[in-house]
Amino acid sequence: MAACKRIDLLEQYRQAARRKMLFFLVLTMVIALLAGAAAILGEANLGISDVSCCILARFFPGHYHTTAFTDMIVWDLRLHRILMGIVAGAGLGVSGAVMQGILKNPLASPFTLGISSAASFGAALAIILGAGIAAGSWMVIGNAFAFALLSALAVYLLAKYKGISSETMILAGIAIMYLFSAMTSFLQYAGHSDQVHEVVFWMMGSLGRSSWDRVAMLLAIFVICIPYLISKSWDLNSLAAGDETAQSLGVNVEKTRVIFMMLSSLITASIICFTGTIGFIDLVAPHIARMVIGGDHRFLLPGSALAGALLLLGADTLSRIILAPAILPVGIMTSFLGVPFFVYLFLQRRRTFW
Repeated sequence: MAACKRIDLLEQYRQAARRKMLFFLVLTMVIALLAGAAAILGEANLGISDVSCCILARFFPGHYHTTAFTDMIVWDLRLHRILMGIVAGAGLGVSGAVMQGILKNPLASPFTLGISSAASFGAALAIILGAGIAAGSWMVIGNAFAFALLSALAVYLLAKYKGISSETMILAGIAIMYLFSAMTSFLQYAGHSDQVHEVVFWMMGSLGRSSWDRVAMLLAIFVICIPYLISKSWDLNSLAAGDETAQSLGVNVEKTRVIFMMLSSLITASIICFTGTIGFIDLVAPHIARMVIGGDHRFLLPGSALAGALLLLGADTLSRIILAPAILPVGIMTSFLGVPFFVYLFLQRRRTFW
């Protein structure tokens, strides 16, 4: 009887592992197909052969040929935007899963800590008052990044004053969020109409500000942060079981929570300083992954990254073609996609959400 039970448990584990690998494989294939479609579709529709030859001609110039127009569309306008969507979506997905894990709250995200409102204030400060920590085109980016990290530091200091726990971090984050939102509203009230319009457009979020240099900067940050987060996924699993359980397993709860919070904030800040505010990806992607492959963070973090990349790339592709030649801000599209999912989640999970 015991041997049969062990065999049954082993088979269940293998089935779960196959389901997780299938989930990763399907998402990767869909992202690749969607990236190809995004490179083809737009105000100027290109053929599959045109895009393929254009990409291959960059690496094998003697064997493949392309036109200057196609090369400009693919390399100067679309490819770095597609990669920005994939990288930014993956980063937001991972950050959301981490914050939900350390705060043990299904509605938690880096934006819960006031990162979005702080970045918006930094951008508004640069746009309306012309004050910033950088000069030129980097003024808005530098301000958004600096104030986003400043909000995370303020949350940490406030939470540390009362003892770092999931509850104190959420309450401190809400306070910081409303503070920066009020200051942003004041700047908008004091600014000229064209300045206010620019601030509002920045806050809607867009991948149109992407470039190859910015994609490379994001990749450099992710190569440092995300592998470390995945390597510490057992600590996240321990925190999900409760602070007392985690401490009994040898996890330094306060230190772990702070490290994960800061790394998640760094990833989010590095994204939104280039893209503006993009909502719902960090909330929806972890829920999708959790519903399919469970709450084990060893698989949930990469699953959330793939789900986030797919959601943001899909939303940006829709925003480019739905009203072409006009391009909708991607933040609007992610909100349209996110609201139905949360309504579905609410209707399906009548008793528990975690």
